[in-house]
Amino acid sequence: MGDKVRDEAAHILVVDDDRRIRELLKSYLTTNGYRVTVAGDAKEARASMASFEFDVLIVDVMMPGESGIEFTKSLRETSDVPVLFLSALSEAGDRIAGLASGGDDYLPKPFEPRELLLRLGSILRRRQAPAAPQRTEIVMGSCTFNPQRGEFRRNGQTVKLTTRERELLQLFSERPGEPISRAELAGNNSSESARAVDVQINRLRRKIEADPTTPVYLQTVRGSGYILYTD
Repeated sequence: MGDKVRDEAAHILVVDDDRRIRELLKSYLTTNGYRVTVAGDAKEARASMASFEFDVLIVDVMMPGESGIEFTKSLRETSDVPVLFLSALSEAGDRIAGLASGGDDYLPKPFEPRELLLRLGSILRRRQAPAAPQRTEIVMGSCTFNPQRGEFRRNGQTVKLTTRERELLQLFSERPGEPISRAELAGNNSSESARAVDVQINRLRRKIEADPTTPVYLQTVRGSGYILYTD
């Protein structure tokens, strides 16, 4: 597609004080079909927002002067435009602070560019269809899962799930196509380590995938967690 982007393409505002990162993101996102405007700080971002309507904001957390979190808190007084935070701060507390300020997602640096595209796609899908009816079941090839009943079938035959497997599938079914971190998958079970989550995922793959060693539906997101794709 190169640098030629359709007028109806989603318009993204990148707010980051690092010029190199701004230009890299602009080049990458434009190549992948987005319209992109860049701003070096919150003041520039507000000026751009006064002139253009944006579909998503990508905001750096650690900016001099007004931080990304302060900017988003202020923004939420007048706008509900989705905000995806980028930050070198990757602890759970940092992510919570970002989401609590009104952010829609939080991606630690460094990140895989492909994951950024997945996160943006997920945000835009939610934005474009906020009132879509909840699916009564999700389909993964020859498998189906009913989140309300907790019922899993393969080739029409009921397959027994453990309580933990059922909980994980219910969480994935709420956010298909969206990466979910190991920490979030562990949930309130503070004793469950990342390794324990990996073990549960491997068990689920043996029930969902035709070949668990090359998963099609329940995939790993490098450095983040897992993502469930559905048909």
